[in-house]
Amino acid sequence: MNATSNHCRPAHTLLVLLLFLAGCSSTETPDAQDRSTKPSIVSLAPSITEMIYAIGAGDQLVGRTSACDYPEEARQVQVTGTFGRPSLEVLASLNPDLVLDLDLADEQAGQKIRELGIRRTSLKIDSPDDIPHALRAIGRATGNDARADSLASVIEEGLAAFRDSAPVERDRPDVYLEIWNDPLWTGGSTSYTSALIRYAGGRNIGDDVSKEYFEISPEWVITRNPDIIACMYMSRTTPAAERIRARDGWKHIDAVRNDRIYDRFDNSLFLRPGPRVLAGIEQLRTIILEP
Repeated sequence: MNATSNHCRPAHTLLVLLLFLAGCSSTETPDAQDRSTKPSIVSLAPSITEMIYAIGAGDQLVGRTSACDYPEEARQVQVTGTFGRPSLEVLASLNPDLVLDLDLADEQAGQKIRELGIRRTSLKIDSPDDIPHALRAIGRATGNDARADSLASVIEEGLAAFRDSAPVERDRPDVYLEIWNDPLWTGGSTSYTSALIRYAGGRNIGDDVSKEYFEISPEWVITRNPDIIACMYMSRTTPAAERIRARDGWKHIDAVRNDRIYDRFDNSLFLRPGPRVLAGIEQLRTIILEP
């Protein structure tokens, strides 16, 4: 009885989150103040753009990166550059009140943004646990504190439910998450994806490497013999799972022998540290803990 109850908790919290996000798509919010008193925003990261819309501040967004493609409304907003590489000329023309970023390719750009007289807030999100804090920070910076705090609390509760219902260490299957295939890349112990795997009930085979993301050899994967392989990219021709089955020497890997190879994921759920984190963990948990 207790095991069944624990299994249901993450799914219930996820349902609450989805209902919350659906409500955030409306332009009418109970606690909304006059938008003219709230700052105009430029987002320099896709995950930040998702958070802005999730807390009901989408109509304050005046600029985004070319990688900001969710939700659909974001595609209508002016592009100000690529992820981490803003165009200072476009920023100057938009003259926003606030720029939000995660990781600029050139930190000098951050200084130049300030020199333009634009307020800049730089966020740090290394794991799912950092998402609620980031949401609250964005809420304070944009004048949407109440919505941000409510969503942050839902995510905190969801993460706690996943932690409480996760298998004990000895029962966790070994997971190889292939981020790219040419060359092979995966996540190490400090990666965001490693934390996702752990929340989903698995053990990342890259955790013995103290790096974020790194290149590996086919032999490295074969030696670690994962129980599950998840491909976080789309293959243009042959499906990724089919390509993996055909790799030399991989037929003896447990994941291949037991047909536990998965592909065709929406990688924005897994590689973006944003408000849909619980949905990403739930999807990953479904394949990791399937019978």
